[in-house]
Amino acid sequence: MSAPLPSALRARFQRYIEEGLSGRAAAARLKLSPATGARWRHQIQTTGRADPAVQGRPKGSGKLAPHVGFFEELIAQDPDI
Repeated sequence: MSAPLPSALRARFQRYIEEGLSGRAAAARLKLSPATGARWRHQIQTTGRADPAVQGRPKGSGKLAPHVGFFEELIAQDPDI
């Protein structure tokens, strides 16, 4: 997965929206896709900001999550493992 676009770009986009441009027009000025412009505009209208979404898998949902207690106990017995 690629990194989110910089927050400076998002701030410029938000200024264009506040100046009255549509999401598509602001995206065209910044050379973004129209879909990104529409998505960011919607996010600005609902939350007031265009922050990047959280990326990655949620913590504690991996294959070893059911065995965390066992590993903690094992490490507590011998911390030099």
